[in-house]
Amino acid sequence: MKRSKTWTVAALLGLVALALLGRRPLDRPVEAADSQDLVARGKYLVAATGCISCHTPHVMGPRGPEPDASRLLAGHPAEAQLPPAPKLEGGWVSATAGTHTAFAGPWGVSYATNLTPDETTGMGAWTEEIFINAMRTGRHWGQSRPILPPMPWQAYAQLSDDDLKAIFAYLRTLSPVQNQVPEAVVAERPSGRPRHPHLRNTSRLRKNPPVWR
Repeated sequence: MKRSKTWTVAALLGLVALALLGRRPLDRPVEAADSQDLVARGKYLVAATGCISCHTPHVMGPRGPEPDASRLLAGHPAEAQLPPAPKLEGGWVSATAGTHTAFAGPWGVSYATNLTPDETTGMGAWTEEIFINAMRTGRHWGQSRPILPPMPWQAYAQLSDDDLKAIFAYLRTLSPVQNQVPEAVVAERPSGRPRHPHLRNTSRLRKNPPVWR
């Protein structure tokens, strides 16, 4: 009887030891799987919400304009030379460049930003918190000038924090593309002042990103 109890206790201790030893190696794959799921969710949201349509330059394909996969989400091409925006009249209130990355309207001229993680011209210096604040407040870097049309930040502001974190996680996996997008040209009011009095040059923020506390 004693020998039977001894073997039973030993077997139970062995099972406990195996469970404890088996837990640690499993932690990493689970974390990796969670990260992969987050990135996959972000990729889905970026595709479903139209980010690629505006932030990826378009080139002419066999069926018309199509996104240039080699510059995925790299924003308006720095080398693109555009004439002055056309005069809008007769019910027309906005115009779009052939690249699908530059837009003109009553707000002025806006350019799709570089969403790749390039450190100097893209979002490499951004943190997850800065990104979420920008989507919630409708301001560059979460504190600079207002984000101009046609960026529908009001719709993105309705997304949950988890969804915005997923989008940011996916954007961090993109290949960095060095592409300095031009600064927006904000239309002036009749008084000569910009329509957005809080307009500031965001190039300064690229060099000295704000520290969120």
